[in-house]
Amino acid sequence: METSASLEIAKHTLLLFGIVLAVGTFSGLLARLARVPDVVVFLLIGMLLGPGAFGLVDIKADSAINQLILIFGSSYILFDGGASIRLKVLKEVWITVVVIATLGVLITTAITGAAAHYILGVPAIVALLLGATIASTDPATLVPVFKQIRIKDRVAQTVMSESAFNDAMGAIITFTLLGIAMGAGEFSAGDALADLAKQAVLGIVIGGVLGYLAALLISHAKFGFLAEYAPVVSLMAVIGAYMGADGLHSSGFMAVFVFGIMLGNQESLGFERVHHDEAIFEDFIMYTALIMRMFIFILLGSQVDFALMNQYLLGGAAVVAVFMLLARPATVFLCALPDRRAKWSFKEMLFMCWTRETGVIPGALAGMLVGMKAPGAQIIASITFIAILTTILIQATTTKWLARKLDLLVDE
Repeated sequence: METSASLEIAKHTLLLFGIVLAVGTFSGLLARLARVPDVVVFLLIGMLLGPGAFGLVDIKADSAINQLILIFGSSYILFDGGASIRLKVLKEVWITVVVIATLGVLITTAITGAAAHYILGVPAIVALLLGATIASTDPATLVPVFKQIRIKDRVAQTVMSESAFNDAMGAIITFTLLGIAMGAGEFSAGDALADLAKQAVLGIVIGGVLGYLAALLISHAKFGFLAEYAPVVSLMAVIGAYMGADGLHSSGFMAVFVFGIMLGNQESLGFERVHHDEAIFEDFIMYTALIMRMFIFILLGSQVDFALMNQYLLGGAAVVAVFMLLARPATVFLCALPDRRAKWSFKEMLFMCWTRETGVIPGALAGMLVGMKAPGAQIIASITFIAILTTILIQATTTKWLARKLDLLVDE
């Protein structure tokens, strides 16, 4: 009986995967015809397939299979994003990236929290917890958008790098505030900074070491005996980077992003792949990242709780409006303007103000708060979904238009 039940679960899961791949393929074609980022269409299709509409896809947010897809999918998309970063560009803008991914998250949390406190009338600690949950940007959304829309290098790579590095800060602030809200601790700026430094350093070291070893094994003239297995090596290393960093209580996402940077800048490390092998490897990464986007955003859309969103729709929309139109611009201008080395133009900063989609990581944090029965968790989850839908559907679809208006598009 147990074997039969297991078999039925396996067949049901396989059917769901087939549905996601089939629908995702046609959704990708639709996105290309409509000339919008595919994550937007995936999210909308997921909402139609979920229990709130047709009910064809119903994978619970707290299920093991969903967590596996989110962790590996986000990690692989981050690796893909890291591989597109150029060290030459990053050296020019690293100060902005560091400041906006640390101090910027605090600024966004404070402004959004103040808005939630006054608009929704919730306790200050719950309002700040909401602000921290949605403060980090989403690399799983931003990386694909910038892969499909060619934006000026230093702007695109700054936004992508920030989205990879600010997840750790967002999680630290969220769980620090959660401890205070549940009476389990007090805020300590020193402890928070020490924890952030530890996560950052360990993540960078683990990702850097694995990235160098992977480049050595697939590209070195003498030791590159795994050149033909470069795709497999990348899969192993992405998993190893995330699990290694997570096991040492540091940022797994930061580790896979740095791993991608190392592998994408092999020339700087003195390695050079054969052109034929490089083309095969890049095709593998491109299609694997596409499949991961399909699963992440179709599942994310299918898990939108419309009833929960409706409870706080008006107040939540007002908070998200402050979040998008006040908190993010204040964060960008306060963090990027003082960076004299980067010499940001007004148009570049204006574009970065608008490009800050919320997605997988904030959604996962909100789900964890609900599971832990945190104070105000239902309100936080509701407004997080409003933020996800609003930023992806509005900001992602207008990215190309705004870049063209600001003269930041790169000719194809």
